[in-house]
Amino acid sequence: MSLIYAVGDIHGSLHKLQKLIARCEQHADGRRMTFVFLGDYIDRGADSASVIRTVIELQSARDRVIALKGNHETMALGVIDGTMPAEYWFTQGGAATLRSYDVQDARDLPSVHVDWLRSLQLSYDDGRRFYVHAGIDPEKPLNAQHERDLLWIREPFLSDRRDHGRLVVHGHTPLAAGTPDLRKNRLNLDTGAVFGGPLTAAVFADSEVRPITFLQVE
Repeated sequence: MSLIYAVGDIHGSLHKLQKLIARCEQHADGRRMTFVFLGDYIDRGADSASVIRTVIELQSARDRVIALKGNHETMALGVIDGTMPAEYWFTQGGAATLRSYDVQDARDLPSVHVDWLRSLQLSYDDGRRFYVHAGIDPEKPLNAQHERDLLWIREPFLSDRRDHGRLVVHGHTPLAAGTPDLRKNRLNLDTGAVFGGPLTAAVFADSEVRPITFLQVE
């Protein structure tokens, strides 16, 4: 059996990420496994630099590690490219990211990490599920989505009950209760790790669309 482990928003929560990776590997117990990270590796938490380093190292060690882009990675790149005010990024937790790298300007972030941020894909479709950071525009087919919606949307996506042709697996909108929000057409995995909630992975198998279980670490 092949298993997919979809991981919600990390936001610099290094120790939770390390614990969750270990939990997933223990759960897989030697079976073929794929990690899908839903974006927002950086900002707000204390260890953004080490989180990125950890995911990059995991990609080097394993064949199947898919890292998606979140709106926070997009904001950091916008500051680097001069298309977004640094002050706005700081209000969203960007200052914590700079501290984790011991720099004061986003343009001083290591080029290897900046190149990695630029390389992140916006979505991943495994044939049963559509993985994305924020969600989709429910009025458009999956192959005609706008980048901004994939990275930033909340409504009308969160309230929409239509079948999207895939289970949309996303993060971006923190869940105060700390438990995943599974609906018929979507699954929210942002359980607020950086706000004191758990970091969550949904486990998917080839045999069914819905998750077979959830793994969480505090």
